[in-house]
Amino acid sequence: MSDAKPNIGELTRASLKIGCLGFGGPAGQIALMHRIFVDEKKWIDEARYLHALNFCTLLPGPEAQQLATYVGWLLHGVRGGVVAGLLFVLPGALVVLALSWLYAAAYNAPLVAAAFFGIKAAVLALVVDAMIRIARRALKSSISWVIAVTSFAALFLAQTPFPIVIAAAAAIGLFMASPEQKHQAPMPSPSARGSLGAAALWSLVWLAPPALAFALLGPAHVLTEIGALFSSLAVVTFGGAYATLAYVQQQAVDAEGWLTAAQMIDGLGLAETTPGPLVLVNQFVGFLAGWREGGAGLALAGAAMASWCTFSPSFVWIFAGAPYAERLRASARARGALGAISAAVLGIIANLAVWFSAHVLFANVSRAPLGGGLSILAPDWASYNAAAGVLAVCALIALLRFKVGVVWLVLAAAAGGVALSTAGAI
Repeated sequence: MSDAKPNIGELTRASLKIGCLGFGGPAGQIALMHRIFVDEKKWIDEARYLHALNFCTLLPGPEAQQLATYVGWLLHGVRGGVVAGLLFVLPGALVVLALSWLYAAAYNAPLVAAAFFGIKAAVLALVVDAMIRIARRALKSSISWVIAVTSFAALFLAQTPFPIVIAAAAAIGLFMASPEQKHQAPMPSPSARGSLGAAALWSLVWLAPPALAFALLGPAHVLTEIGALFSSLAVVTFGGAYATLAYVQQQAVDAEGWLTAAQMIDGLGLAETTPGPLVLVNQFVGFLAGWREGGAGLALAGAAMASWCTFSPSFVWIFAGAPYAERLRASARARGALGAISAAVLGIIANLAVWFSAHVLFANVSRAPLGGGLSILAPDWASYNAAAGVLAVCALIALLRFKVGVVWLVLAAAAGGVALSTAGAI
């Protein structure tokens, strides 16, 4: 680590800057942190930064926020980790909250509806792009292909719960892993007592709000259900924001009915165009769930609960797990499990891409039974929307061929939706 260690005020200002400028999803945010922490400030060297990044990619949840927390922890212990982790999320969370309110209040306005018509097409292109990028990284062997295809089939045909797919893939990866290499350099032994203490403390911080909602409001209240959903999501969602969306779609849209498929896609569009993690879409989901059940006050509480249960678990993983980072990276079984999970995530995102495609391109979508507990998405072909198809193809070409930035892509798609509406094409 560099000798130029910042004071807590300098770390706070740099973290706030990252939180305000962190557009472009995890890749852009990780690059921004590298430029500020490593290149400009020289507070941490390249090797240490990459080591922290490697560890965070092994964790469930938003890896970019976890990386910010890890770097803050390296520089100023727990206090630095809390500052860096919170400020990474807070600016974007405030923007998404304001946009969620405007969305809920003005969604039926014609121009707003037209803009989100275009945004849906951009979101579909972004999901397809994510699927392609993950395929290049994850499909390195025949077993990875089998895991990806099986995961897709389990979700698409059997609607298997997301955690079961992830757990099965991890078990296969552990079983198929190469034997541990011998004669490795000895790893430092972390303090088990310290890690357990950190895990207990930060787990209590994380779980206190949903537990309080359970105690005061009961298990069937929407705030309790939001806390339960996003707390469970925090421990099973490997593979980034798009894998997270698959679980949220399965639970919040299909199971709970808190919002529609179209609104779910709109929420991702909002998250794509604001700073901070893409999983701020969870806050949008919590907001609409509360709005649906009890209006603006409950919507604010739902947004806060969703954000808290999405991002506070990162403090558990980092403060308890960072001392074990080197040992975990050296484990062949850990690498095997994560490789299998990466392949499963590809199948999960492929299922999400099909789901998004059906709901963007068709006005009416249902599930047709196949027998044996299996079913398939069955769009009404008479409800196909040609304008949505044209916008989606244009967005995909702009993204894949011309490498248009995410923010510009979403804004251009929104403008395209407005233009089509003005012309009477939608």
